[in-house]
Amino acid sequence: MVGERLLMAMQFHRAVDDIEIWSASSDGFSFVITHESRAGAGFHGRSGYVASWRLLYRGSGAIKIGGSPFSTFAATEQACNVMLKHLTSEG
Repeated sequence: MVGERLLMAMQFHRAVDDIEIWSASSDGFSFVITHESRAGAGFHGRSGYVASWRLLYRGSGAIKIGGSPFSTFAATEQACNVMLKHLTSEG
């Protein structure tokens, strides 16, 4: 595959024990997934998984990934990988 870049799926890890927050980074970008619900401990909002990204080495704010909140963690993780592919594409 000359000229093509092979991207591996990011591996998310639990960032905080008591709250549902996962993070991963790749190619100079940081991604965070949180789980929100209308009540209870943690983040409040529409129920589901919310994804965001930002540049890893700059103090810029995070940008929410379109489609959030997602109903499953797997769908949210996939959206992050699609966004990474978009952000790192040369076209």
